[in-house]
Amino acid sequence: MSRLILFNKPYGVLSQFTDRGTETARATLSDFIDLPGVYPAGRLDRDSEGLLLLTDDGRQQARIADPKFKLPKTYLVQIEGEPDEAALKALRGGVLLKDGVTRPAEAERIDDPALWPRDPPIRYRASVPDGWVKLVIREGRNRQVRRMTAAVGHPTLRLVRWSIGDWSIGTLPPGEWRTA
Repeated sequence: MSRLILFNKPYGVLSQFTDRGTETARATLSDFIDLPGVYPAGRLDRDSEGLLLLTDDGRQQARIADPKFKLPKTYLVQIEGEPDEAALKALRGGVLLKDGVTRPAEAERIDDPALWPRDPPIRYRASVPDGWVKLVIREGRNRQVRRMTAAVGHPTLRLVRWSIGDWSIGTLPPGEWRTA
């Protein structure tokens, strides 16, 4: 029977079990998860937080990570500025990036979510307001959400993946994991 692990990846942690090629060791999954034979199904950037799925089943890993299955991924995104309807409409219609137009996304303005504090905290600038957007995408290009929000004039300040398909972090604290 295959295992599926839900992990709330903290900010600054690599989505891999080892860190090679750097002089200074960085935090990896092995600092939090001591389960042999499980591997991440997809990636989450070092400077992003939230749900990372791990499994010991290669087929399940492919179904979760491969964009052809169009599994929805929900992100809570803190951005510079207040998103107006034009920015949200652009996200919903697909955004032109250097590697092509993104698939249409679901995008809506949301109130500040009740999340754990980030360590380190994001940079605050009194002269630049910020807002939150819930973004649902069905593909997974490199740093896609960050590039999409920047393309519509709202650089990402904080990025938290809340769910993948039917799996969600819910109340799982950062750095903790549970089986699905």
